[in-house]
Amino acid sequence: MSVHRLPLLPASEPPSDDVVQSLDEARARRDLKQVGDLAHETGKTVRAIHLYEELGLLTPAARSKGGYRLYGREALMRIRWIGKLQEMGFSLGDIQTIVREWERLSSAPHAAKRMREVYARKLDETRLQRRRLEALEKELASSLRYLDTCDVCDPQRLVSACECCDLHDKETNVPELVLGFRAH
Repeated sequence: MSVHRLPLLPASEPPSDDVVQSLDEARARRDLKQVGDLAHETGKTVRAIHLYEELGLLTPAARSKGGYRLYGREALMRIRWIGKLQEMGFSLGDIQTIVREWERLSSAPHAAKRMREVYARKLDETRLQRRRLEALEKELASSLRYLDTCDVCDPQRLVSACECCDLHDKETNVPELVLGFRAH
């Protein structure tokens, strides 16, 4: 790694703009990460990060002297954001559309409003999915409680006898997950 030496200035002279800019550039370059480091830090593959770049979702901050892509801290946040959107069920194509739309909107309030709409719709879908999963959880728990009684069933009993089982309380509703495999 080459060290960029800055000229020493007498204490009485403030540094020139060029010197300050060189210092800032040197600090920024030191904070840049190669794609492998970024992949390791985010848990994504190098190929995934390159794909994000191909899709216009991520832009390297610079290139090394050897031509390697270098990424800043903002890339780390962008990759985490992409991951969260994927966890919410967005495809990379969906995310690409969101990014293009965000970049196309010139007004910050319009862009923020659009993102709010996207997130609000996803929140509604998530809540609906959660209710479905909670109902499924109850159905599974009910089915397991019902099937626990089957442990005491005579092993010689035929499966066809399950339709008129006398081990269950007649007033117990048979869960649909049990009725489904008993029906023919």
